[in-house]
Amino acid sequence: MAIIDNEATLHVAHRDNHTHRDVNGGWLRPAVFGAMDGLVSNLALMTGVAGGSVSQQTIVITGLAGLAAGAFSMAAGEYTSVASQRELVQAELAVERHQLRKHPKDEEQELAELYEARGVEPALAREVARQLSHDPEQALEIHAREELGIDPGDLPSPVTAAASSFGAFALGALLPVLPYLLGASALWPAVVLALLGLFACGAVVARVTARSWWFSGLRQLALGGAAAGVTYALGTFFGAALG
Repeated sequence: MAIIDNEATLHVAHRDNHTHRDVNGGWLRPAVFGAMDGLVSNLALMTGVAGGSVSQQTIVITGLAGLAAGAFSMAAGEYTSVASQRELVQAELAVERHQLRKHPKDEEQELAELYEARGVEPALAREVARQLSHDPEQALEIHAREELGIDPGDLPSPVTAAASSFGAFALGALLPVLPYLLGASALWPAVVLALLGLFACGAVVARVTARSWWFSGLRQLALGGAAAGVTYALGTFFGAALG
């Protein structure tokens, strides 16, 4: 009885600790990339302009223009990229659907050979392939997974990717502009808020990816700080040269 109870405990523990994060969602990558890009690019843009000793109004207009231009650019790029990928996948699925309709036995044999190549006994592989091939849609899904490595029912959405990218970029790009909109007259509040935002983004990403939060946060802070420092130096140099 003790052995049975111990095995049951192990099974429960395995079940409770064997859940996985959703790694195929269409929103996470563009949202994370958009927020990081919005923070870094707009912070760098504003510090570069500020290095040229321009007016506060010019810095604010530059930040708002960078926010709008970057958000629309990111959304358009994500939509086009994901839509093109989706169209390619759908074209390949159409080819596979045609082959299943025109040569069902050949496709069934192909599926059996795939299972045999993975170590399934030939007779069992043929029987599994035969049963899975009864339903055309199920057969298409199996062939898509085995041959193309995709799930036909879980294709990324271009609209979701574009909206996530647009919103995340706009939110990230807003942080460096926000202190000026609230009445700040110096650059340092914008830099501090943007760097804190970068650290927070890195820490949040670490929560999703199970990476160390402080390492991920410091990495994003360092990258954003370096970009802002370089562009500020360039702005100062070109401002002096053109002045």
